[in-house]
Amino acid sequence: MQTNSIIELSRSAYQNNITFLKQLFGKKRILSSVVKGNAYGHGISEFVVMASECGINHFSVFDTDEARQVHAVLSDKVTILIMGFISEEDLSWIIQNDIEFFVFDKKRLVSAVRVAKKLNKKAIVHIETETGMNRTGFEKSELKEVIAILKKEAENLIFKGLCTHYAGAESIANYYRVEKQIKYFDEIYHYLIKNELKPEMVHSACSAAAIMFPETRMNLVRIGIMQYGLWPSQEVFVAYLNTKKIKQDPLRRIITWKSSVMSIKKVKTGDFVGYGTSFMAKKNMKIAVIPIGYAHGYSRSLSNHGRILVQGQRCMVVGLVTMNMVAVDVTDIKSIKKEEEVVLIGNQNDLAITIASFCDYSNQLNYELLTRISKTIPRKITD
Repeated sequence: MQTNSIIELSRSAYQNNITFLKQLFGKKRILSSVVKGNAYGHGISEFVVMASECGINHFSVFDTDEARQVHAVLSDKVTILIMGFISEEDLSWIIQNDIEFFVFDKKRLVSAVRVAKKLNKKAIVHIETETGMNRTGFEKSELKEVIAILKKEAENLIFKGLCTHYAGAESIANYYRVEKQIKYFDEIYHYLIKNELKPEMVHSACSAAAIMFPETRMNLVRIGIMQYGLWPSQEVFVAYLNTKKIKQDPLRRIITWKSSVMSIKKVKTGDFVGYGTSFMAKKNMKIAVIPIGYAHGYSRSLSNHGRILVQGQRCMVVGLVTMNMVAVDVTDIKSIKKEEEVVLIGNQNDLAITIASFCDYSNQLNYELLTRISKTIPRKITD
């Protein structure tokens, strides 16, 4: 476990976000907390415990490893749904522990039946359909065979859900494509009903779709980025604000990333800072070195223009971001000491390094930035 920085997660901010989302989507709808990518960089083990304490009892993950992490800390207290990769050898553990999972090809469906029979325990499946994303999911032409298997193997399978995923609901540029997907998904649902198969749940909405296309909320919403206090895109945020008289962001960021000063030194006019010649001091300067680099998720693209908060002031990154260190211009700070706290993401006094500004500096999506934060950095729940 690293000690060069720490990630803090605000319980009160998360509770605020969940309360807002439940009010927005309706209390009867299930909120499935999507915690793939190490809970979007927030730390899956720590985050899901906090989420559970805030009333979340349904979690969606990408693969079996993530499912095991959630199960290890919450056991059978919550529902766990695997949306992506599953290896054959994992099916026994998944079925034995009532883990629900997407089925998007015949091989996985047949394997689920085989393992369920062996264990004498039903596999809980969500049938994913292809509606236009062209990634995973059964084509409509394959559904006849899927229906036959679901009916024949009713003693071994629980048809828990029907689902799909939209191709870019966060952008108005994809409006026509997503509208076609919504219509096609509805046709598939009614095709199953016509064939006397009704899923317990029907779900398709991620954060963006739930805002941009309210009809996609159905009876379960897979909430990812919004629960962490961020919007899928500026378009989604603006679309929400346009429905409200008070133009105010109802979400609160829950993550803060802190480190400390490792070293302080003076640099003379004309000297270069760090590797190469990317930064030359135009005056006598004072430099603070922070023990964070691209190995920890602090992108190399932040070289020479990233910002870090020191004593409530925005200080610019100078020189190249290296594997384990970054240099910061602290010339205008009169008194600075080693081990003094600095903020890479979050608030210090009246200033903030937001994830949006962080992304602008590094040319990354907020999703990408967060999931690149090192898993070995300790996470701590606050307030």
